[in-house]
Amino acid sequence: MASKTEDVVALGEGDARGHIVDFDGPGDPEMAINWAPRRKWLNVLVLAAMTFISALGSSIAAPGVNQAIVDFDSTDQVLSSLIVSVYNVGLAIGPLIVAPMSEMYGRLLPYHVTNVLFTLFTAGCALSPNLPALIVFRMLAGMEASAVLTVGGATVADLFVQEERGRAMAIWTFGPLMGPAVGPAVGGYLTEAMGWRWVFWLVTIAAGVFTVIFFLVVRETYPPVLLQRKVDRLRRETGNPHLTSAMADTSSRRSRLTRSIRRPLVMLFRSPIVFLFSLFIAVVFSYQFLLFVTIPSVFGGTYGFSVGETGLAYLGIATGLLLGNAVFGHLADRLLTGKAKLAGVTELKPEYRLPLMIPAAFCIPACFFIYGWTTHYALHWIIPIFATSLLGLGLNMSLMTIQVYLVDAYTLYAASALAAATVLRSIFGAFLPLAGPPLYEALGLGWGNSTLGFIAIGLIPVPLLFIRYGEAIRTNPRYQLTL
Repeated sequence: MASKTEDVVALGEGDARGHIVDFDGPGDPEMAINWAPRRKWLNVLVLAAMTFISALGSSIAAPGVNQAIVDFDSTDQVLSSLIVSVYNVGLAIGPLIVAPMSEMYGRLLPYHVTNVLFTLFTAGCALSPNLPALIVFRMLAGMEASAVLTVGGATVADLFVQEERGRAMAIWTFGPLMGPAVGPAVGGYLTEAMGWRWVFWLVTIAAGVFTVIFFLVVRETYPPVLLQRKVDRLRRETGNPHLTSAMADTSSRRSRLTRSIRRPLVMLFRSPIVFLFSLFIAVVFSYQFLLFVTIPSVFGGTYGFSVGETGLAYLGIATGLLLGNAVFGHLADRLLTGKAKLAGVTELKPEYRLPLMIPAAFCIPACFFIYGWTTHYALHWIIPIFATSLLGLGLNMSLMTIQVYLVDAYTLYAASALAAATVLRSIFGAFLPLAGPPLYEALGLGWGNSTLGFIAIGLIPVPLLFIRYGEAIRTNPRYQLTL
């Protein structure tokens, strides 16, 4: 173990700051990336569980929307869709706050604050006296849910080296992908059995329990915060108040806050990689929510499904997500190291993971062509449900590949890169589903879904572009952002 003096790297005699403190090399046990595997995986599993609950809240209300509308004496179909999609408005706003906070004060503080508020606002949904109150509480709950959904990927980056990151991301991403997919199945039967308010009570209880577990288990992982704690400890032990962190930002708090808040938007609009990948996943993610708000009318009207049976129709998406999770978890890290070995290099380039997106990109338009025309002609219900599994497969493999790519490419600012992607996908997820009922009414299920399929075909060149030119764009001085 290093001594106290070995922890400190002395500067020149005339330096006003005294001494600079850094980690004791890449193997320093105080760095989260060097924690024992059991400790790292325990943090990831609890984080994944809380992420699952937060994501579950996005769609679990969908089957109970009609019952809630009746209770509130409303017939507005746009408002009924808004009950589901307004959660994504919150998910679009929240990252612009929590991602900068996580890069200024560490991961843990935003997690604890937002977990508590998420639990309280979800309880507010259950107690809502009218439709406007329900919509407002849904948006506020979505804002708080954004913390684990946005910062979670950055925590994984803090804990795992690049060649181990794919499997860890697959575990964490299980939550934000599976939560929305299984939510309607749970919500459908719970609404039938106990009413729509109990859907929110279930999420409140689960969130409350895991908020406590989160507080007891999850620890700070952000390197600058861990290093500052080391500085504080050494100041006490050595009596030297002039010790300074090697990662310290000497600018004013206001300047740091302004820069941190701007960072996700700067990355979104000035980096072609962040923008195009964010756009890709925003479209695909919004397609999932479009299905969420239209499946009840399609399977209830065309196939005569009950509320509970309609909830089970969402399990096609869930099956595809599970398959995609298994494939990505098995192949992502192997592909990364295998391509590096094949190229005869030691550098693990983020682009080496991108080939996984190619089959995923083809699954998405295939889903909508099959789903659209089989429901149009009312073919057996198992066929459109199978088609939705293709969306789940494509969404999972695309989202996980993009998230790991952004983390690998922007490690220190991974939270901001993921926040940029989350903002755009949440905006699309909030508003594009509102176009679902008018689209189907104007074009029918066949051509309406085919339109979505044609748009998805236009996204296929995106991964091909970055497989070929990603490194050149990423390292081009023109796109080196001042963050």
